[in-house]
Amino acid sequence: MNRLPRRSLLSAAAAATLAPRTLARAAAPAVHTARAPELLFAVKYGMVGGVGTMTERFTRVRDLGFDGIELDSPNGYAEGEVQAAREATGLPVHGVVDSTHWNLRLSDPNPETRARAVADLQGAVRHAHAYGGTAVLLVPGAVRGEEETQELVWSRSIEGIRQVLPLCARLGIHILIENVWNGFCYEHGGPEDQGAETLRDYLDAIASPWVGSYFDIGNHQRYGRPAEWIRTLGPRIVKLDVKDWGKQAGFSKIGEGDVDWEAVRAALVDIGYHGWATAEVGGGGDERLAEVLANMNRCLRGA
Repeated sequence: MNRLPRRSLLSAAAAATLAPRTLARAAAPAVHTARAPELLFAVKYGMVGGVGTMTERFTRVRDLGFDGIELDSPNGYAEGEVQAAREATGLPVHGVVDSTHWNLRLSDPNPETRARAVADLQGAVRHAHAYGGTAVLLVPGAVRGEEETQELVWSRSIEGIRQVLPLCARLGIHILIENVWNGFCYEHGGPEDQGAETLRDYLDAIASPWVGSYFDIGNHQRYGRPAEWIRTLGPRIVKLDVKDWGKQAGFSKIGEGDVDWEAVRAALVDIGYHGWATAEVGGGGDERLAEVLANMNRCLRGA
C-alpha cells in the first residue's frame, strides 16, 4: 500500500466537512494537569468464564473489585436480563461494542451492506442507552484494496456515522472509534507512530461532540509508541482498551509485552485523562480475572 500523505487524505476526502468550530478545537492548546488519572477498571463480558447466570457473573466481577463491565451488541441475551443483572449487583454496564462492525462494515463497497451496518450501529446505541452505558465502540471500516481505500473508508464511514448522530444526541451516547489492525489511518509496515495525526483529523472531520477515540493501548504497540498517540489524540480519547503486545510474544498478559507503561501513565497525566479502562485480554475464572485486575493496577496506576 502506498502511503497517502495526511494532508492529501484530508483534502481529498473530507476538507469540506471540517467545520470552523472543529478547526478551532483542533488548534486549542491542551489542558495539562499534574493529577494522576482517576481510572475505572472494567472487563469485557466475554472474558468472564465459568458457569452461572448473568447476575451471578456480574456479582463475581463486582466482588473481585472491578468498577464495571462492557457488553456486545447485537447479542443473544434475553430481554431484561442485562437490566436485571445490573440492578441486582449495582455493577455499571459502561458501554457496548458494535460486534458486527468487521463483517458489516460502514466502508463496504456494497451500499446495502453499509445500510445494514448503520442499522446495527443504531441498535448498539439503543442497547448502550438501555443498559445505562455511555458509548459504543466502533471499528469504522477496513482498507481492503481498490474498493476500500483509505479515502473510501474515510468518506463512507463518516457518511454512515453521521446518519446515527441524531440518535446519539437524543439518547446521550457516544460513538468511539477504536484503533485496530484494519489498515486505516496508518500503513502496515510504515514508519513508527505514523497515523496519529490522520486519526486525529478523521475525528475532527466528523465534527461532532458525540464522536471520539476509544484508544486501544496494546493494539498500537505493533506500529509505534502508544504514549505518543495518546498525546496527539489528547482530549479526543474518551475511553481506553487495555492489552499488551510484544514483538516476540504477540498479544500477551498486561505488563508482559513491549508497552512502556510508565510512558503511558505519563501521557495520560499530560492529557488529563480520567475515565474507563477496559481489559481486552484472555479471561477465565476468578483467579485469572483477579490477575487481570492486579496487572491493570500495576501498569496503569503503578500500584
